[in-house]
Amino acid sequence: MHIADRTSFSTLSHHRDNALASTLELAGRILLVSLFLIAGADKIANYDATVFLMASKGIPAAALPLVIALDLLGSLAVVLGWKTRIAALLLAGFTLVAGAIFHGDFSDKMNLIMFTKNVSIVGGFLLLIGRGAGRYSLDARAQGN
Repeated sequence: MHIADRTSFSTLSHHRDNALASTLELAGRILLVSLFLIAGADKIANYDATVFLMASKGIPAAALPLVIALDLLGSLAVVLGWKTRIAALLLAGFTLVAGAIFHGDFSDKMNLIMFTKNVSIVGGFLLLIGRGAGRYSLDARAQGN
């Protein structure tokens, strides 16, 4: 194999790896926020029940539209890769606070598991905050990538 052949093979391999990594980043963003998209739609569909649940934890009904907006608009921002770090930070904070409020009774094993799930999701958002959305995003386009 010629050196030129090895160089072009290496370049092709690197490009393929970057495309794969970029595709995986996009898929990861979609999967990470899929829960929030579903939850936002469910909160709209079951608005009164959600208000009741929130009230049982001392959260005013006026907060629900903000929660729904964060679920849906924050998720959309992450999927599109627009202002990704900000959206991920807001969703991470919300996820941690919601976990503490709704799953803070660690004497109940299921609550502990659900809180741990929330903490794991926060970990995904922290990775997104640290690394950004990747190549297939509006953030990358805005930077000329």
